[in-house]
Amino acid sequence: YPFAAIIGQEDLKLCLTLCAIDPSIGGGLIRGDKGTAKSTAARGLAHLLPKIEVGYDSRSGALDPYNQSPSADSDDHDNGEEASAPRRYDESRYINTPFVDLPIGATEDRVLGSIDFSATLKGGGKPVFAPGLLAAANRGVLYVDEVNLLPAHLVDVLLDAAAMGVNTVQREGMAMTHPANFFLIGTMNQ
Repeated sequence: YPFAAIIGQEDLKLCLTLCAIDPSIGGGLIRGDKGTAKSTAARGLAHLLPKIEVGYDSRSGALDPYNQSPSADSDDHDNGEEASAPRRYDESRYINTPFVDLPIGATEDRVLGSIDFSATLKGGGKPVFAPGLLAAANRGVLYVDEVNLLPAHLVDVLLDAAAMGVNTVQREGMAMTHPANFFLIGTMNQ
């Protein structure tokens, strides 16, 4: 549903528009009665956001899973000694600004990222990091519907990552830090 077609809700539209203009605002919490276009407005905003340029590996056909700009420093991935090395991208592509919907039942590993056990076994036991939803939301929007139903420890994780702009994961002797610059939109019923 188009963002511009939402009638009324001027404060809601202003808040979302300001977040789109200046993501450093950090996001917003949208609270209202059922049926007041909270989710519709947030999802409609995604179609108005500009495309972003990300790294692309022409050999494998893979986009950077962290949605980093091709001009980003290679230090944006701070891999621990045992973590897999970041890919080098020889091209770039333009993609829609990420709009990541965080499911209510998401686990901490799904949100933060964890070890990709299949790739780790195929690689001879060297830990390989599987990026989570925070990596997918980098340079975009992380949307949480019914944020009040999210477990408190996940709310803490989201707020920490949003405030710091990075996500650090430590699992099984592996440490991985990656950018997590997103604006957070949460909705809840009154």
